[in-house]
Amino acid sequence: MEERLQKVLAKAGVASRRHAEELITGGKVKVNGKVITELGTKVNAYKDKIQVNGKPLPPLEQKIYLILNKPRGYVTTLSDERGRKTVVDLLKGVDQRVYPVGRLDYDSEGLLLLTNDGELTQALTHPKHEVKKTYMARVEGIPEPDKLQAMAKGLTLEDGPTAPADVKMTNIQDGRALLQISIHEGRNRQVRRMCEHIGHEVLRLRRTRLGPLELGDLKSGEFRPLTKPELKELMTLAGLKLDVRNLAPVNAQPVKPRRRNPASSQPAGKSLHKDRPAGGPRNKNTRSEESPFTPRAKGLHKDKTTGTGRNKNVRDEETSFNARDKSPFKGKPTGTNRNKNVRSEKPTGNPMAKGSPKGKPAPKGKATPQTQKGKPRAK
Repeated sequence: MEERLQKVLAKAGVASRRHAEELITGGKVKVNGKVITELGTKVNAYKDKIQVNGKPLPPLEQKIYLILNKPRGYVTTLSDERGRKTVVDLLKGVDQRVYPVGRLDYDSEGLLLLTNDGELTQALTHPKHEVKKTYMARVEGIPEPDKLQAMAKGLTLEDGPTAPADVKMTNIQDGRALLQISIHEGRNRQVRRMCEHIGHEVLRLRRTRLGPLELGDLKSGEFRPLTKPELKELMTLAGLKLDVRNLAPVNAQPVKPRRRNPASSQPAGKSLHKDRPAGGPRNKNTRSEESPFTPRAKGLHKDKTTGTGRNKNVRDEETSFNARDKSPFKGKPTGTNRNKNVRSEKPTGNPMAKGSPKGKPAPKGKATPQTQKGKPRAK
């Protein structure tokens, strides 16, 4: 793929774009043994022999693109003066130096893109591209519809008015609403400040989507390289071209991405409940911000969530019975009171006489060896 000479020099780290132009016009650059002084000359960095001040151009740095599911308690920087953990601490097996595209604050979690492609980083963070980011925010209380509408139209914060946003309430649990908020701006703590502006503090914030990229099945703290289709879509969004020959290998086991509804972690086409078809209505009183019913989550009970706290409002079929449930005891009706007229398989009254035939009681009036003179034999 041919590119402008000054752009190739800048990518190789020889000089900035402006300084590279000065080197070209000053006759300091040769291509295939010929001095080039015209700006805009197209070259192929992989085929053409390029020299700067008589020295060969160093090989282009291979590009790497990663998605990380950032946990809470990590800062989105390469180092921290306060000694806190950084997101690069999670990139085991990655040899290249990468940088986060945008930020997630210390208490936020979710999708974070990391790369060493400065051109892509600049394009994705530039306001003109309006790259949409989607967040799930669990807030204190339940916002009124007019407040959500005001947030969608735009709010006036201390640093100016916000652009229109996509806002909807996806569920309510324990008097706390879960909001899905999509914005294309990148201000500091913007989603938290927007929610506080309408009077509802954010209790937990998770980013689930960045442009065409989705978090998918990544566990907290896991990362994976982008697939080629994801990269092509991302480059198209940024107005760039993808050069697959310059991709760096990643020494890590990638997790297969899966597109999922950001408002729920339920896999597409699969129902979490046997009696409910996929895509059917869900009990709003028991829906959680991050469903524990994921393919990797294993619970000890089929109908019990894998979280630490158990929802008392969720009925546990293993411990709760009503009149229509099957009784765990044979011969006992399923009501709360036991029917005294129903004979139990294991009698608790007088046992059968041991001397009588099996399964038949001893005949009346006949004394058995064990019941001489009507008195039971002492054991």
